Amino acid sequence: LMVDAATGKASYDIGVNEIGLILIIVLVLQGIFGYIRIILNAIVSEKGIADVRRDLYSKIITLPYSFFEENKTGDLISRVTGDVSKLYSIFSVTLGEFIRQILTLIIGVSFLFIMAPKLSLVMLATVPPVVIMAIIFAKAIRKLSKKRQQDLADSNSLVGEAIQSIQIVKAFANEVFENIRYGKSINRVVETALKYARARALFALFIITIFFGAVCFIIYMAALMVQEGTMSVGVLLSFVTYTTIIGGAIAGLASFSTELFGVIGATDRVREILDTVGEVDLDDSNGLMSDMSRLKGDIVFKDVRFTYPSRPDIPVLKGLNIYIKEGQKVALVGPSGVGKSTVIQLLLRFYQIGSGEIKVGDHPIYDYELRSYRSNIAIVPQEVILFGGTIKENILYGRTDAKDDEIIEAAKQSNSWEFISSFPEGIETIIGERGIKLSGGQRQRIAIARAILKDPAILLLDEATSSLDSGSEKVVQEALNKLMENRTSIIIAHRLSTITDADQIFVMQDGKIEEHGTHKELMDLKSIYYKQASLGQLFD
Repeated sequence: LMVDAATGKASYDIGVNEIGLILIIVLVLQGIFGYIRIILNAIVSEKGIADVRRDLYSKIITLPYSFFEENKTGDLISRVTGDVSKLYSIFSVTLGEFIRQILTLIIGVSFLFIMAPKLSLVMLATVPPVVIMAIIFAKAIRKLSKKRQQDLADSNSLVGEAIQSIQIVKAFANEVFENIRYGKSINRVVETALKYARARALFALFIITIFFGAVCFIIYMAALMVQEGTMSVGVLLSFVTYTTIIGGAIAGLASFSTELFGVIGATDRVREILDTVGEVDLDDSNGLMSDMSRLKGDIVFKDVRFTYPSRPDIPVLKGLNIYIKEGQKVALVGPSGVGKSTVIQLLLRFYQIGSGEIKVGDHPIYDYELRSYRSNIAIVPQEVILFGGTIKENILYGRTDAKDDEIIEAAKQSNSWEFISSFPEGIETIIGERGIKLSGGQRQRIAIARAILKDPAILLLDEATSSLDSGSEKVVQEALNKLMENRTSIIIAHRLSTITDADQIFVMQDGKIEEHGTHKELMDLKSIYYKQASLGQLFD
């Protein structure tokens, strides 16, 4: 148009100056709208991805306990970070560019239609084969993208396992072995990534070949029309300019399309989590205790049968019957693998029983609202899990709204205040990842303080002192004795000294209760318990 106006061949009543002014206005508007587009795109993408991460994490922590037994930690972390980051790249860059190239293509083709309708039909004729090939390639690219993300998640899991178990790695001098293992995992990632890249490259090659072939043909035909005098030189230059712009848009679309197909694979991994049924959705309770009231009543296991979902062919509990009066301190003893810890996990509602019934008070445990029910139970496990914050934050995990004086009182009752007060920062002391800066006995006492602060109706002690030396055990046991006062307590233990004063001792064998009674009653029976207790140790 500028050329035709300068040579006086323009079909419109417009001069060079007017056209120049229009171009300046267009340039300014393009800059303004480009700035607005980038800012708005950043706001939408950042907030959108933050919402996705928040929803995904919220979903993960509400999934059933069995889900975490079936999925690796590294894989789940990879989904929250790596897979969602793939979505971010689409929202922040690729999607915006994709839309811009689409608009460029539409506007460019529209101008071509105005200047040369017949030639523009050649461009449209390339659309059907491109759509067909896009459908074919999309499936392959999506599958490879998902596999690449899974391979990467597996390699991340290896790193996490090695770092968490670094003491064992170094003790067995297995640094080289871990390097080899990780190298093989990374090689699988690279292999899948190369297959993914080849699929993307083939699709891009097809699109570019089809579209650029059409562009070259159109320019050739336009040049012939100039020779014949049916098209002016100005229109030809405009035509070439628009076809070049269209060609650039097509090349961009080829790249962006394959990137979009790849992101769908990451999206599938995110959706798998979001579509998984959570504990709240599985909770078919009658809403009992939804007001966070205190749990009361006896605990009854009646003919309970159970197998783990991951091992459905191996029965763990085979008609278990237990009766625990409210406020009693009872112990579960028996060889490893007979189902003692399973009893605790079922009481916490980590799993659904196969058959039978578990009741607390007058109601089956599944009738209670899940969160309210669990808020009445505290557990002190053998391997204490502490978070990498302060002592205060870890004790607060028992009851997040507690005051400092309540925290200190819980620390005193758990026999942990003596060592806490010796630290310069007191309860604000950073304890390191998983409490690594504390000794085993100190970690155990922090866990007890956490349970004291929670003030549960039911206390579960799963081998709480088995890994401690005799000195630490004495201090921890004193704290546990205080904690067990005025509440129903269930103890799993191998050390005879920790259970002799229990109100009831249940001896488990092969998923059932073989005998029960007080320490004296069981010793008088001179049966299973008597034989083990006579050795001073219970079922090593």
